[in-house]
Parts: sequence; C-alpha cells; structure tokens
Amino acid sequence: MEDPGRVFLTAEWRYLAMLNYVVDPALLAPRVPRGTELDEFDGKTFVSLVGFRFLSTRVFGIPVPFHRSFDEVNLRFYVRRHELGVVKRGVVFIQELVPRRVIAAVARLAYHENYRALPMTHQIEESGTGLSVQYAWRHEERTNSLSVVATGSPRRMVEGCEEQFIAEHYWGYCRQPDNSTLEYHVDHPPWRVWEAAQAQFSGDADALYGTEFSAALGKPPDSAFLANGSPVKVYHGRRLP
Repeated sequence: MEDPGRVFLTAEWRYLAMLNYVVDPALLAPRVPRGTELDEFDGKTFVSLVGFRFLSTRVFGIPVPFHRSFDEVNLRFYVRRHELGVVKRGVVFIQELVPRRVIAAVARLAYHENYRALPMTHQIEESGTGLSVQYAWRHEERTNSLSVVATGSPRRMVEGCEEQFIAEHYWGYCRQPDNSTLEYHVDHPPWRVWEAAQAQFSGDADALYGTEFSAALGKPPDSAFLANGSPVKVYHGRRLP
C-alpha cells in the first residue's frame, strides 16, 4: 500500500484513444531503462500513440490556476521489472506532448520525462451509436492528429486480453541524466473500453518522433480502442538501486 503522503499529482484521465503498433524489439532495446526489460504480448512488442484529456489536475493537492484541464498525447512502450517475486508492468514514454509550457517544465523537472509544449485541440462527439474522439496538435506549421471512432457501449476488459495489456500498466520508468532509473507508481481502477471502428494517426511522424518510428506510425495501427478513464494518482518516484 502506497503512503498517501507520497502522492505527487491527482487528476482524471478521460477519453483515452489508444493506437497500437507492432515493432521490432530491436527498435526499443536502446531505450529500455536500466533494471527493466521489454514486455510483450503474445510474442509481439508494441508502441502506443495515446491521446487523452487531463482534468481536475492537482499537484500536491493544490489546483494550479489555468492548468487544471488540458490534452496530452504520448508515444510509449512497455516494460516489466521483477522485484521480490513480483512482476511490475510499466510504461516508458518516448515523448509526451501538452499544450502549456509550465506543465512540460514541471514534468521535466520532477521526472526528467521528455515533455514538449505544442498548441493542441480536441474534439469529442457522442452519438446514439458510439463516440468519436480526436486530438490534434501543431508542429513546424503542420497539423497532426490521432482519432478513434468507437461503436457500441464501453465494456469491461477480458482478463488476459491485448487491451488489458496495453491499458493496465501501473508503473512508470524513466531513464535519468546519470543513466539511473526512476520508478513511479500510477494508481487507478480498471477502465472500460469501446471497440474501435476506425482509428488513424495523421501527421509528420519523422519530425515528431524521428525516422526510427516514422515507418511504424506511417501504417494503420495494428489495434486500437478507446478507454473511458478514471481518477488517477501519480506518486513520487524513487531511484532504482
């Protein structure tokens, strides 16, 4: 059980659009933080492009004026760490985009995560048949976007399914400037998900993420879904021994 006094941030994450791409593990191996190893599902290694709404944000329990609600888009992959007989399944972020410089600066200072501030917008439309979610951002005079059109009603994830593998990683790992690894815990209840009838990324992946990822992101995603989200707690990190 985590000490409540170690909570760094509380918020709600909502309307999580998740586009998932199968990649060669050799692409990610140089980015794996010390003390962790690549995680895989059914023999496949994934990167995910994830967009969501960050709402009701508090840092150390204090709401920050004009910075409580915003969008985030991140590119991430999945690792695991074995500790005292427990497998901790976690996320490593390649890059995280937010619309405000202060948010990016605080995240870089607290965790040394690769945050960038870019102009961002979102569009969320509900209908009788489902839900359409789009996140867009400007970079080098070009508009980039990711979108998911979901159908039906949200459902619980089946135990052991690919959606659960993507969505239920409760640890974050980040390589630090001295090559050590910071580990932090993220707490939230299991989410419900919608089926994705359509999903796509449109933009300049080469300029955003480098040539090594542009080939994967230039193709249709291998899978996609939309998660409803929940309140979350992000705890202070600790350096791995």
